Amino acid sequence: MWQVFLKGGAVMWPILICSIFAFAIILEKIWYLHKINIDNQDFLSKILNKMKHHQTKEALAECEQTKSPVAYILKAGILKYDRTREQIKEAIEDASLYVIPRLEKNLTALATIAHISPLLGLLGTVTGMVRCFQTIQVKTASFAPVSPGDLAGGIWEALLTTVFGLIVAIPTFVAYNYLVSQVNNFILEMEKASTELVNFLTE
Repeated sequence: MWQVFLKGGAVMWPILICSIFAFAIILEKIWYLHKINIDNQDFLSKILNKMKHHQTKEALAECEQTKSPVAYILKAGILKYDRTREQIKEAIEDASLYVIPRLEKNLTALATIAHISPLLGLLGTVTGMVRCFQTIQVKTASFAPVSPGDLAGGIWEALLTTVFGLIVAIPTFVAYNYLVSQVNNFILEMEKASTELVNFLTE
């Protein structure tokens, strides 16, 4: 496999680097999203129940103990429980400015890798074909016959880089779409929970 990789030429190295970064980002995002995943509806019910019984400190303690974006957002709203609706919403929106970028961290890099990997493969294809034509030019200039073996190296390089570029790009793009959908679900749950809390506090 290593020999096959080397035959792909210099462009294989950027493709390999892209694959390593993509794999690391995917693992980190899956682990992070799994770590912060909770039953949001059950958690919200606990918080609202505590607030209903005027247990503000207990509700804040519950939010601090729960490592989740929803908990962070609700904590910001609870801290302003005795303020106006606009002030509570503003506090929640300010908290979301911290939470949402953390959820979306590295997704742009993953999308970039998914897009440039096939382009790197195409670059390898072009450089491989350039080698083929250079060989033809040299052979023709020296009036030597051009055999299929003379062109095989360049064509081999062209095909390998294309294949490896697609091998990296396809699963990376699938993983990117999956992670984006998961992040959007988290953001939607945060919006639902914060709306319910604001409505409860301002009734």
